[in-house]
Amino acid sequence: MSEGKQGKIVKVAGPVVVADGMTGARMYDVVRVGDMNLIGEIVELRGDRASIQVYEETTGMGPGEPVVDTEAPLSVELGPGLIESIYDGIQRPLNTLVDMEGEFMSRGSETPGLGRDKKWHFKPIVSNGSKVSPGDIIGEVQETSLMLHKIMVPPAVAGTIQKIAEGDFTVADTVAVCVGKDGAETALQMMQKWPVRSARDIKRRLAPTRVLVTGQRVIDTFFPITKGGTACVPGPFGTGKTVVQHQLAKWVDADVVVYVGCGERGNEMTDVLTEFPKLKDPRSGEPLMRRSVLIANTSNMPVAAREASVYTGITIAEYFRDMGYTVALMADSTSRWAEAMREISTRLEEMPAEEGYPAYLAARIAAFYERAGRVECTGLPEREGALAIIGAVSPPGGDLSDSVVQATLHVVKVFWSLKGELAYQRHFPAIDWLTSYSFYKQYLRGCFEDKEQGDQMERMTVEAMGLLEQEAELIEIVRLVGAEALSPEDRLALETARSIREDFLHQNAFHKVDTYTSMEKQYEMLKMVLHFHKQSLEAIAAGLDTAEIFKLAVREEIARAKYIPETEIDKIRQIRTTIEEQIKQLQGTAVG
Repeated sequence: MSEGKQGKIVKVAGPVVVADGMTGARMYDVVRVGDMNLIGEIVELRGDRASIQVYEETTGMGPGEPVVDTEAPLSVELGPGLIESIYDGIQRPLNTLVDMEGEFMSRGSETPGLGRDKKWHFKPIVSNGSKVSPGDIIGEVQETSLMLHKIMVPPAVAGTIQKIAEGDFTVADTVAVCVGKDGAETALQMMQKWPVRSARDIKRRLAPTRVLVTGQRVIDTFFPITKGGTACVPGPFGTGKTVVQHQLAKWVDADVVVYVGCGERGNEMTDVLTEFPKLKDPRSGEPLMRRSVLIANTSNMPVAAREASVYTGITIAEYFRDMGYTVALMADSTSRWAEAMREISTRLEEMPAEEGYPAYLAARIAAFYERAGRVECTGLPEREGALAIIGAVSPPGGDLSDSVVQATLHVVKVFWSLKGELAYQRHFPAIDWLTSYSFYKQYLRGCFEDKEQGDQMERMTVEAMGLLEQEAELIEIVRLVGAEALSPEDRLALETARSIREDFLHQNAFHKVDTYTSMEKQYEMLKMVLHFHKQSLEAIAAGLDTAEIFKLAVREEIARAKYIPETEIDKIRQIRTTIEEQIKQLQGTAVG
């Protein structure tokens, strides 16, 4: 390392280290700090004095120890080997570190993100003499049974392929040689590097018009998210933010899932690490890990690494999006990242804004969510990819006026508000239907091939939501004067709203059938509940008593319809016929 690129520590304040003599260093350069070679990143420069956020524990470090500038920004390695990996915040493979160092890893470990020993079978899809430019796909690697990894030309490389071969290579081996216009040769590998703070290049952005089916009824029917959309899941402690994230990661209609545990408790990340390898992908029956990447950064790890974990996750997700895949990124939770920003900002003695958070909090959160979207990818063949971001937020005491929640709501298009009362009633998902919203509702009809069915689904969701809102108003009246004072129509509205809540919105995450519901089954279930409402209204108009209607045996069938397997959806249609028959029978008895 040249003179001037090495400084000395003058101050250690928790995760922030100040070093003198850093002439020539740049913002966001990665540095090696102290005798233990800890990884850090320059976050402030004043002359030749640099403030560094260190991504590892700084205990025992003192003034006088060296700081070496690597002259490169924090970057991740992208290539075959990402899928099925479990990384820490700075892309060190935890499973590899366990094999090397045991259960307690030492500080300053320098394990590369992608293994250099494993060989992958590279199959070229271009030939010698082909003209290539950045983003062009030159070959493929069958990374797992679920993931065909596409090898792309790195940014800033263009020219003619002079040599390309099929065979087994490591990620560091040369698989092709590209000759530029100036005659310079560039060796192409299966691996490329990308700075995590920079969004990857795209050709153009597209409107996110396709719903990302999650199999969770309250989300898909009432508050859908699209492929390339953004969603926020705030809620107080114990309302099921993490369980919702786990459910989405398991069942979401995406080709690749990137799960970022950003400062969450260790037991929650342990759940993910132990569950995911056992779970079966609903579409293929293969283990879910074969299309997943996990980034584990728990609350007992150094706070600065939380920021790195968020950026590492989004960069890996963008890489798979650029191959033309649909990617879903789960960030759990961005509040922990914001707290880390507050801690670093305080150590840097910056002027605090609201609640002690740095003034740039909203800008950082917005920049993160803006990396989502449905895009036309650079390079050939032409393809489009989508990256959806679903971020959990943990405001203190569930206060939705918290700075992190408000900064997030300014940029996301879907708000799933988790309510403590629903969670305590064991209603899962505890998403409050009265305060949540989605700006992607107009795309719901596109989930159905039959246009008429799509239009009808849209009308039914409006009708069902109207009944739920009516219930909220009627409950106040019932509390004051009792249910007997209500008209028969209002009593029916209350009963149907209860059926929508308990028989449709409530879902059992641990039931093998009820944990996931296809759009077709959701359509049939909602149609069944509303059909009961319509038939009952007609019966009331004909003079039937609501108490008799509510006693009908078909009510039990409606309640158990959620447990009907996907292969037997016709049984739900048969329940609609049963509703008509039993109400007609009741009317006949009343007339008789």
